[in-house]
Amino acid sequence: MTVEGFHLGGPIDPSTGERAEAAVDYDAADLTTHGVIVGMTGSGKTGLGIIYLEEALLSGVPTLVIDPKGDMTNLLLTFPDLAPADFEPWVDEAEAHRAGKDVATLAADTARLWRDGLESWGLDGRRIAELRAGACFTIYTPGSSAGVPLDIVGSLANPGLDWDKEAETLRDEIQGFVSGLLGLVGIAADPISSREHILVSNIVEAAWRAGEDLDLATLLARVQHPPMRKLGVFEIDTFFPERDRLALAMQLNGLIASPAFASWMEGPALDVGALLWDAAGKPQASILYLAHLSDEERQFIVTLVLSKVVTWMRRQGGTGDLRALVYMDEVFGFVPPTAEPPAKRPILTLLKQARAFGVGMLLSTQNPVDLDYKAMSNAGTWCVGRLQTERDKARIVEALQSASGDVDVAALDSAISALDKRQFLLHNTHDPEPVIFTTRWALSYLRGPLTRDQIGKLMAGRATPAAARTVAPDAPPEVEAPDVAVDEHETPVLPAVASGTRVAHLDPAAPWAGEVGATTGTLHRAALAVRVRLTFDDTAADVRELQEWEAVVTPLAERLDPAAAHVVDHDARDFHDAAPPGATYLLPEAAIQQASWFRDAATAIKDHLYREVRLTVSKNAALKLYSRVGESAEDFAARCDVEAQSMADAEAAKLRDKYEARMKTLRRNFDEAQRRVGELEADVGGSRTGELLDGAGAILDLLTGRRSTRSITGSASKRATTRSKEQRLVTAQDKAQNLWQDMADIEQELVGELEEINDRWEEKATAVEDVEIGLEKDDIDVDEITLVWIPVASTDS
Repeated sequence: MTVEGFHLGGPIDPSTGERAEAAVDYDAADLTTHGVIVGMTGSGKTGLGIIYLEEALLSGVPTLVIDPKGDMTNLLLTFPDLAPADFEPWVDEAEAHRAGKDVATLAADTARLWRDGLESWGLDGRRIAELRAGACFTIYTPGSSAGVPLDIVGSLANPGLDWDKEAETLRDEIQGFVSGLLGLVGIAADPISSREHILVSNIVEAAWRAGEDLDLATLLARVQHPPMRKLGVFEIDTFFPERDRLALAMQLNGLIASPAFASWMEGPALDVGALLWDAAGKPQASILYLAHLSDEERQFIVTLVLSKVVTWMRRQGGTGDLRALVYMDEVFGFVPPTAEPPAKRPILTLLKQARAFGVGMLLSTQNPVDLDYKAMSNAGTWCVGRLQTERDKARIVEALQSASGDVDVAALDSAISALDKRQFLLHNTHDPEPVIFTTRWALSYLRGPLTRDQIGKLMAGRATPAAARTVAPDAPPEVEAPDVAVDEHETPVLPAVASGTRVAHLDPAAPWAGEVGATTGTLHRAALAVRVRLTFDDTAADVRELQEWEAVVTPLAERLDPAAAHVVDHDARDFHDAAPPGATYLLPEAAIQQASWFRDAATAIKDHLYREVRLTVSKNAALKLYSRVGESAEDFAARCDVEAQSMADAEAAKLRDKYEARMKTLRRNFDEAQRRVGELEADVGGSRTGELLDGAGAILDLLTGRRSTRSITGSASKRATTRSKEQRLVTAQDKAQNLWQDMADIEQELVGELEEINDRWEEKATAVEDVEIGLEKDDIDVDEITLVWIPVASTDS
């Protein structure tokens, strides 16, 4: 099998549905027109994204990866020897328990699976070694020291672009920075109307126009004493009085002085060039891990980073080759079709302008409805996997039509419907037709999202600035950093827990105990059992639904990671207040003796549920109907049909009222015409026979000379009168006939309009789509938090 370009996988033979021998190769330059990967959970979407990144790095193309959920960190799990010992620290212990295996056995099985999978594609450990040697892999964790910190807000260096040519680009970067900075202190600042945003933006712009670099300390000083006398037409003290500027400076200073904020200014400065190449020119795989952040913090970082990518891009020369790849996993909430979150603007800028500079953008999502398809029309490559609903499929076909214009809609619909797991429809505008393919085996171990502790293991000793780091080609890869155990120490004494927090011990017989790694041992590890009440409240959908979310999180790290929670249905029977005999305990990394840790944990849980949990209902927009919670699709369809028929009947009643007046007039005229016809028929019928005979005789007498000319003339006059009556009769009959036809025409017209009304409302009755109802923060109540000690066999370090 010969491979040219990116080796994504192999085509599916349409006649057999099996993988063909040929390779599906992708020209790297095609990514300069950007791409989108769409597929439901379990479709293989994450694996395909990893494969794209692997191929880019193998080709010497640096990658900047924005990872909101933590899946893309798997790029660092590459093991050239494919040895069980390499996999063992990363396999899921809970999975081993569920399978009835120990961790070592599961690791051996996984190593064998990966070796066999690679061999089926003609790949082996040598290709993995090439990947590791060809690039430097770094996980950056802005706002955290779990990985390599990144100084997101500490540097306001002048980008060095020409203001006369790049004013819009520079202002976009300033806007992104200022919006994010003010958002971190709780100021929802509109760039147009907020005086805080206007002031800080003007301070930054003034410095950059003067060729100055800024830092936060200087920025705060200039907030108090701005370097301009006026903003717009007003004096600065009128527009933004001095005492109010001092209050703003104090807010910003409080942020900077906060110990929690210190991590936002640690690590190397945000330098796009350094994130793509090191000081020796070696390509980088820079992963920005954002799973630990709130929605507001993620928006800030994505906006700022991508704005800086745009600014950096503008300094590069033009090229038709792929110079760098920006990959964003799970773009939910960042580029929606209607709203305008801060990150949307730089994303759209890159989609529209990056091609000329050789910068490709690849976006991935499982929610097609979350993509602005007008913007996505700039994407030349679409990889479509299995989709969850018909509505998702319809949106994708719509997007492909927008991007290409000449697609065979029916063929696409059929092809997408037939996709299996790890199968994708590759629609590339540079190719003559779409291709159905299955992805190759990933070189990286696709373990799933890594926790902050696991990231810490991978990045141990890597907190040096990226720009100053030089890695020799034969240097050991990051994945071989020494293991760092979770900071847990064994003690025979029950550890102290914050006052007011319930403490319990898990009954190993609980039906879900195996899911959290519980055994029958005496050594116990800390976990958090939570019960949360969720209120889905949507007035438009007439929904008020109460639900409970129950989960257990273990082990407990310095900061709770709700994404790692095991969602289980627990109750009081699963927990005991008394400790079992001989119990010993592992002191967790979490500060469980402090009430603030539990408050922060509750906040993290609420933030997670606010982001992730949705209630799906059906909506018929035309009828303004929503399905009820628990209502079947068939019942909702029947209810829509009844409502549509009612609406059709109401519209038809109005139509009949309109036609009734016309029909009454025509019927009155027709009755009058019929009466007139009857009169004329009677008049003509009473005189016609005698007159005709008299006329015939008169003509004969004239010929024989027996009658006078005058008498004959009188008879002729009578005959003329008769013929006049006959003509009037014919006219009256024609009029009656025309009126009858007019009534028939109106009746047919009414029937036609009634049929159109019925068809239109029948169509509206079937126009049903799924909508998601989210949660507000106030709709999430953490009812119970219990510190649970779970029996484990040994320390999982």
